[in-house]
Amino acid sequence: MSTIGKRSAMIAAALGLSFAFAPAIAQAPALAMLDKLKPGMWEVRFRDSGETRRICLKTGRELIQLKHGDAACNRFVVEDGPSAVTVQYTCRGNGYGRTNIRQETPTLAQVDSQGIAGGQPFEFLAEARRVGSCS
Repeated sequence: MSTIGKRSAMIAAALGLSFAFAPAIAQAPALAMLDKLKPGMWEVRFRDSGETRRICLKTGRELIQLKHGDAACNRFVVEDGPSAVTVQYTCRGNGYGRTNIRQETPTLAQVDSQGIAGGQPFEFLAEARRVGSCS
């Protein structure tokens, strides 16, 4: 290998290493806005049906799959902003969904979700509000 070829290879290797470490340094945690929601018991009020459900929020990520519960789903982050996140997810053999969560305060969020669950389409708007501690 010529001197120029060796030098080019060394530069390429150095650049590759610098890019390999850059994301770990510069990248914020994924879905960090959800971490700002205060953990505890939350009441979710579905606007269209009037249904109310209580869930124990630990990380805020529980709001992503309200129609699919704890199903193991693959998630793709569409939007990851300081006050809103949008996540699209697919639950193999159990449907899919796309959820947008907008934080108003650490104890209040708006949820907009749509998709397919149990072979049926769903679409809802809901307000999620912290109402106390989990028991």
